[in-house]
Amino acid sequence: MSAAAAISADTAGPLRRLYFVRFVFAAAWAGTFAAIGSKIDAGSVTLLILYPAFDVAAAIFDARSTRDRALYVNIAISTAAAIGLAAAAAGDIPDVLRAWGAWAIVAGLVQLFVALQRRRMLGGQWAMILSGGLSVVVGAGFFGSAGGATSMKQVAGYAALGGLFFLISAVRLMRQGGQNKLAEVR
Repeated sequence: MSAAAAISADTAGPLRRLYFVRFVFAAAWAGTFAAIGSKIDAGSVTLLILYPAFDVAAAIFDARSTRDRALYVNIAISTAAAIGLAAAAAGDIPDVLRAWGAWAIVAGLVQLFVALQRRRMLGGQWAMILSGGLSVVVGAGFFGSAGGATSMKQVAGYAALGGLFFLISAVRLMRQGGQNKLAEVR
């Protein structure tokens, strides 16, 4: 097995598990937030802070598993987002959507960068590339729609779509793992 294949095999397993966990979390979070995200209260604020906090934990796991230093930027961004969302929640719904939008844009750019790097090593990062690009576009949309917003529920759709991209990536990595094992047998 080549060095690139060994790195790929060593990286694929932890990433696959992480992506499945991120999918489950995003789906549960999105469902819960869709039910309660129409107003700013203790439950919605807790969830707003929890999402980027979970992203920090996932990025720490990812950085330790893959030794990808670019993820430390994501850790800093998501930490700032959790703090920013807590502060924005003291204001109004447009403030929250603008804070979420800023985080979505910057985190999407980092995700795009990481996915493009991983494409060389792991291949097939199209779902993460698409997810990063959409995060930038949707984040800008949050800014555009924030002014007259009376609900934050659209954030649940963003999380659900992100979770779907993690599921697609996990399945792709699972298939790649099966193909790598088949190549080893040959």
